[in-house]
Amino acid sequence: MAYKSLDHVTVSDIEALGIESEAAKRLHASLTNIIQNYGPATPDTWRNITAHVLSPELPFSFHQMLYYGCYKDFGPDPPAWLPDSETTNLTNVGQLLERRGKEFLGSRYKDPMSSFSDFQEFSVSNPEVYWKAVLDEMNASFSIPPQCILRENLSGDGQLSVLGGQWLPGAFGNPAKNCLSLNRKRSLNDTMVIWRDEGNDDLPLNKMTLKELRTEVWLVAHALKALGLEKGSAIAIDMPMHVNSVIIYLAIVLAGYVVVSIADSFAPPEISTRLKISEAKAIFTQDLIVRGEKSLPLYSKIVAAQSPMAIVILTKGSNSSMKLRDGDISWHDFLETVKDFKEDEFAAVEQPIEAFTNILFSSGTTGEPKAIPWTHATPFKAAADAWCHMDIQIGDVVSWPTNLGWMMGPWLVYASLLNGASIALYNGSPLGSGFPKFVQDAKVTMLGVIPSIVRTWKSTNSVSGYDWSTIRCFGSTGEASNVDEYLWLMGRARYKPIIEYCGGTEIGGGFVSGSLLQAQSLAAFSTPAMGCSLFILGNDGVPIPQNEPGVGELALGPLIFGASSTLLNADHYDVYFKGMPFWNGKVLRRHGDVFERTSRGYYHAHGRADDTMNLGGIKVSSVEIERICNEVDSEVLETAAIGVPPAVGGPEQLVLAVVFKNSDNQTADLNQLRTSFNSAVQKKLNPLFKVSRVVPLPSLPRTATNKVMRRILREQFAQLDQSAKL
Repeated sequence: MAYKSLDHVTVSDIEALGIESEAAKRLHASLTNIIQNYGPATPDTWRNITAHVLSPELPFSFHQMLYYGCYKDFGPDPPAWLPDSETTNLTNVGQLLERRGKEFLGSRYKDPMSSFSDFQEFSVSNPEVYWKAVLDEMNASFSIPPQCILRENLSGDGQLSVLGGQWLPGAFGNPAKNCLSLNRKRSLNDTMVIWRDEGNDDLPLNKMTLKELRTEVWLVAHALKALGLEKGSAIAIDMPMHVNSVIIYLAIVLAGYVVVSIADSFAPPEISTRLKISEAKAIFTQDLIVRGEKSLPLYSKIVAAQSPMAIVILTKGSNSSMKLRDGDISWHDFLETVKDFKEDEFAAVEQPIEAFTNILFSSGTTGEPKAIPWTHATPFKAAADAWCHMDIQIGDVVSWPTNLGWMMGPWLVYASLLNGASIALYNGSPLGSGFPKFVQDAKVTMLGVIPSIVRTWKSTNSVSGYDWSTIRCFGSTGEASNVDEYLWLMGRARYKPIIEYCGGTEIGGGFVSGSLLQAQSLAAFSTPAMGCSLFILGNDGVPIPQNEPGVGELALGPLIFGASSTLLNADHYDVYFKGMPFWNGKVLRRHGDVFERTSRGYYHAHGRADDTMNLGGIKVSSVEIERICNEVDSEVLETAAIGVPPAVGGPEQLVLAVVFKNSDNQTADLNQLRTSFNSAVQKKLNPLFKVSRVVPLPSLPRTATNKVMRRILREQFAQLDQSAKL
């Protein structure tokens, strides 16, 4: 649709969007006044429109008219939100730079906003100073302090002998203890967790103070110790993200064990795979997941996965006489063993910084998921990203619909608690009206989303009528976002910024993000994450110059605080470093996404460069899907699973290329085949995955070594989508 420039918009144009005549005249008068003061097409024009003209109650088509009209001839990356010096100086980074900017940057320092990019570069070139400052800001404490921040271990030829370096060498500590500690950021009476169960949307919120949280975590830690497991044992959690799962998570880490993260949506074979790889000795779960009128079995999936000993929480209203396997134990009986320890402090098990706290899983390009350990340093990377990029501060309320099975679950715990903020948890689906009401009632200040959730909210208008005025910013991760959907989202909170955030389980956080000290453009990243350097590889595999626009596979500088240095079931060097180019004597780290740096210095993600795709924020390998689909129909010779970005932008869609055994097969019912593929993938892999299209091909394109060239198929399918759109 072609939009008029703002100085050509008439009262009639506004009325045509369904706005009654008198309101249209008032809106037009306000718009005219802004144009007279700022012109019809400047970022300041848009800033004043969002402040004085637009509101959530007005039709979204009116928001679009003004946004696209203002930026009609602007070119790429128009700013949807602009910072101002008054608010930027109150951010975490702004306050630090106001105090120490000249110390860090010397004569280059001007003010927090104009010096932010210089500060980001400083965080890369001076990790010793930067990370010490940020860890101090977050009140990070260690029972034995580190000997330094980074030991690079350069060998005689000037290359890193330990790729990625050694971070905080010699330090001992416990991140869960830091989450529960008293410091200048908080008191025992501060609220740490806020939650509500779906179906209780009109009841008061549940709240837990720091004092209460400590008591609950200590009790579970005592009960864990009573199990007699060896220190460092792996203990799995397969539960929804609820107050109990947060308590269990912190208790496992506090007691010196290792959390194994398993998403509650996984089918038994996937649960079993993760339990075996991690060698988990026990698992926390619950009998059922209650979603609206539905009760979804969970404990029975754990049993089918042949799990080790399970500690089982019985959901409200469940039959308390439910039969458990021999050796399993109810949550009530588990805690009853240590009832005499209630309110007794549990002495945190302090461990070396390189010891594991969490094992998470991320799909690679083979069938088995990569098992990625988080060390005792990784939680501080997650919290530091939140401190800097989302500006999470004491008193904030942070909500992000997620699960401990994905990295954003542990991220949410640490990003909130290590920064003195409250976690807000809704035990139910985020897609209906209950969750938006919870955001209002909990007075959420930082709301995290994935684009598919936003798309549902927009299509159902389920957030209508709720007051989101307490939100200071949004965070978005997991998949590519769409400009119109995120323009709509900003409009629900009177145009608060959306901080796009991209990273990985193996990073413990992000490598590219946004900032409240920079103008934010929709569906774009404005900066490498603090402490991270990005390289876009040209067709020759060599990084293009740092500040030039271009598109290519993304590589990362190897020195990333908190990033993985080992894998449990794969060679870390082969996965992340083998075959990568060198830069300034250091081998770059592979990530696998195709990225674009634009002429205005923003970054855009363009999906995976390898054979891994991103479906609804979940990374999954093509091989995992193909292995299942190849067995669905006896007429199918082979399949290729491809993640294709839609022509209009947004998350990847799963397309299956199919080669039939009889190449002349013209009678196959592709809709029926798609239904069969969906059923198999959802049952055996993940119920959230969905095949959007089945495309028959006479053969699959292959390399000389017989590898399927999925990238070629991805490009062809994307071109077909674009042609169809045109």
